[in-house]
Amino acid sequence: MARSDLLLSIVRAGAEGDQTTLRATVEALVAEEKAKKHNVLADRLQRVLNTVTVSSRLEQKQFTAPGRDIVIETNPQRQLSELILPLPVTSQLHNLVEEQSRADLLRAHGLQPRHKILLSGPPGNGKTSVAEGIAESLALPLFTVRYDALVGSFLGETNTRLRKLFDYVKTNACVLFFDEFDSIGKERGDTHETGEIKRVVSFLLMQIDQLPSYVVTVAATNHHELLDRAVWRRFEMRLNIPQPDWRQIAVLLSRYFDAWGESITISPESLARKLEPLSFAEAVEFCQTVRRRHILSLGAHSLEYIIKEELRHWSEQVGDISAGRSDKANTEARRGPAKPKAPRTR
Repeated sequence: MARSDLLLSIVRAGAEGDQTTLRATVEALVAEEKAKKHNVLADRLQRVLNTVTVSSRLEQKQFTAPGRDIVIETNPQRQLSELILPLPVTSQLHNLVEEQSRADLLRAHGLQPRHKILLSGPPGNGKTSVAEGIAESLALPLFTVRYDALVGSFLGETNTRLRKLFDYVKTNACVLFFDEFDSIGKERGDTHETGEIKRVVSFLLMQIDQLPSYVVTVAATNHHELLDRAVWRRFEMRLNIPQPDWRQIAVLLSRYFDAWGESITISPESLARKLEPLSFAEAVEFCQTVRRRHILSLGAHSLEYIIKEELRHWSEQVGDISAGRSDKANTEARRGPAKPKAPRTR
């Protein structure tokens, strides 16, 4: 469509109050400007478009838009400042937010802001929270990919859904979050995987390459060793989020102690040392369990009494897990190395 026709359609849509036509026309104009490398103008048009009040008719259209059912859209609440992260990770995330916030300046100098981040590390230590924090800092919606709606059982079905997913997210400035990315970005050299999975990985990487810089893509994995080697170079930022030490756990515990508002003789540092090692998620669950018991006791037990009780239960659980691991190791040692299977004859 020619520029004059596009502008005429915008004027008519605005005069007639047809927001559906208005949005579709402006999106076409944004795509045209991006094709001409007019990124500054395209971004301005996109921001203006995002401020337009959406009618119920348009909301119904967006609800049924292809690819929208493959993501869970949420409004982020958690802030990056709330997260307890290693200093290098915090610094890199702040750099990313600044680049995205001042993207016009970078583009005026022929550069694009970084927008693809790979997070790795053990579970329960903040990878999902980082994605939410990025979205909150940029005032963008968080789109979490639903693998149950993405992965199909028929040949080529997953690639078709992937195309719909990426076509949809390209129409929105957003944070696209792939949790457990290793489930779809597996190593293509794995002899146990089928040819269909390898085609999916190849298509996925191609789609990630083509994402515009206003779509911030965050992928998280607990098993970085399972990722295809080509995945790593697709992401401009590769951040490791390790399991916290007792000092970081103590910071989290002190926040709960302050919120409870009851005098406790045990210090957060002492409690953190007794609980170590554990993830942030486990520390949160410990504190919530203590709080539940305290509320239900109706003042019969102090917080300190309940903390000591829960700490004793925690120590017993950790001991049982360690004993189980030792028994397994001893059993394997008694059995000796596994004997190789005899080759199958025909």
